Amino acid sequence: MALDLTGADSNRKALKQPGRWVVKIGSALLTADGRGLAVSAMSPWVDELVQLHQQGVELVIVSSGAVAVGMSRLGWPQRPVHLHELQAAAAVGQMGLVQEWERQFSRHGLHTAQVLLTHDDLSDRTRYLNGRSALRTLIKLGVIPIVNENDTVVTDEIRFGDNDTLAALVANLIEADHLVILTDQDGLFDCDPRQNPDARLISEARANDGALDSMVTVAGGSLGRGGMMTKLRAARLAARSGTSTVIAGGRTENVFSRLRGGDKLGTLLLADQERWDARKQWLAGHLQIKGRLTLDDGAVSVLKNKGSSLLPVGVTQVRGRFQRGDMVGCFDASQNEVARGLVNYSAAEAARILRTPSHKIEAVLGYINEPEIIHRDNLVLM
Repeated sequence: MALDLTGADSNRKALKQPGRWVVKIGSALLTADGRGLAVSAMSPWVDELVQLHQQGVELVIVSSGAVAVGMSRLGWPQRPVHLHELQAAAAVGQMGLVQEWERQFSRHGLHTAQVLLTHDDLSDRTRYLNGRSALRTLIKLGVIPIVNENDTVVTDEIRFGDNDTLAALVANLIEADHLVILTDQDGLFDCDPRQNPDARLISEARANDGALDSMVTVAGGSLGRGGMMTKLRAARLAARSGTSTVIAGGRTENVFSRLRGGDKLGTLLLADQERWDARKQWLAGHLQIKGRLTLDDGAVSVLKNKGSSLLPVGVTQVRGRFQRGDMVGCFDASQNEVARGLVNYSAAEAARILRTPSHKIEAVLGYINEPEIIHRDNLVLM
């Protein structure tokens, strides 16, 4: 299947321009496949990143590895399955991880900053804006932010799921030009190269090309939570802010310098959609929804084609337990997600006004919050 695009050289040239990069490095690379912190690998990466920084590239690093480093320090041969053990491993490992990043960059006279995030930090609008301001300020000061999920306190309900997703949301947060994901594979292949020696590297494609879905594997390694599927999803998330994504092999010599020079390393996934405004990115970045609204065909058509608000008359079913202001998903009759947004009514209230014209809401409830279930300013199409 021919996914490589014409004009690849011109697309790669964008990496040569001064811009803002989010760089994500996976656990297997940072810990030498679990044998301990890979200082010998970090050193040349940092040397290259410092060169990029000196050339005008603004950098944010999303660093995996806290749990894996903690496992090594604690002498645990296998990734634990219990949440409290994962949290303990992260707490131990985060110390060594951030200290080593600090030591590596300090060799070049650069400061680093530790930034630990949970999904709640990006779901709450005020904390989202505070996080964006903090990261932008650090970048302006020439400091290198080192971002990781706050695994010590995170729970399954508020977990990003993997650091590929976190990196993509950070790219949205700061409106990065490029997301570079280093992995233990050379890029995205048309089938699993570990099982098929004839697998072909995809040099370039559009992030939203549906043909890619059948080519990626879901399972990650024993140390991380990701796989190529999470990297593809991350590229699609990043595309919302106009960010292109490169998936490249972290063990490739001079990988950052060669990418910066326009070499055709790894897989370039282009953002082939119009950049969403910041509020729409924030709305779409909610990975967990508190409830589901099923819509009739008329409501689906109005949302997709007219950019209107969602009215209760177009809602046929309510699921979940949510309150006013929570994020809910909007689904068509086949349960395909059409949109999501901040709801104006609780689940109990919404269930009472199903298929009700807006002018009759007060008669049903005895009051009216808003004429819409979700106002168009608080709604984003998926």
